Amino acid sequence: MSHPLDDVRLERVLDALRRAGAVIQEVRARGFSVADKGGAGPVTEADHAADALLREVLPAILPAAWLSEETKDDPARLAADRLWVVDPLDGTKEFVEGVPQYSVAVGLVEGGVPIFGAVHQPVTGDTWWARRGGGCFRNGVPVRVAGGNALGASRSEMKRGEFEPFVEGWDLRPIGSIAFKLALVASGELAATVSRGPKHEWDVCAGAMLVLEAGGVAVDCFGEALAFNRPFPKSRGILAGAPDAAARVLAVVERVGVSDRMDEFPPRAATGT
Repeated sequence: MSHPLDDVRLERVLDALRRAGAVIQEVRARGFSVADKGGAGPVTEADHAADALLREVLPAILPAAWLSEETKDDPARLAADRLWVVDPLDGTKEFVEGVPQYSVAVGLVEGGVPIFGAVHQPVTGDTWWARRGGGCFRNGVPVRVAGGNALGASRSEMKRGEFEPFVEGWDLRPIGSIAFKLALVASGELAATVSRGPKHEWDVCAGAMLVLEAGGVAVDCFGEALAFNRPFPKSRGILAGAPDAAARVLAVVERVGVSDRMDEFPPRAATGT
């Protein structure tokens, strides 16, 4: 069965990501103001400009509903079979601080399952992409996960002490954007990454697709499959890596538990999820 994103549409999508990345870098070069999203972190002109570009272009390439960090959620998406899941600037804190660890992330979901993911790093110009069943590529070259001890860690979660259980036995690599960390896992530069707190669907959809197609594991912090296009569009954390490395990370999480930030979810025993 052919993929809805054929080669022609795929190239148009990847071009849109690169254009969004160029917009972000243009804003970076000329300067910008920073606003606060009411406790949900900073937002800048770059976030909004990249979102506007992608929202105009992607549904024109392939019609689908829309879920983005910078667009008001429309519950009508729940009835849609296909959904674009977009983070126009993942790692806004790093962007604001001048740390070159941010990315553009685009996923495509069909029936609640990701069928496409792409991550673009505006600073380096690298682009990762994967179609379901077709493998994972970085700048057109096939990539695979690789084992080892390199563990991608959230800079903010390290400051909170959430990576203290991984100090021994792991080479912790503090990196901003979770989508960027997942892309590095997919291409074997990190053995694994984990976040023991909630993650929005737009944070992890594209990167999880990359890892899966690169031969890795991408699940929530309880080892359960990720699902998308849900009424509450968050996952119970993210755990991804080469199979052996992911299993080692999961063993640590099972021993120490998840972050107290996970209390925004109902108890798992009560929901069965």
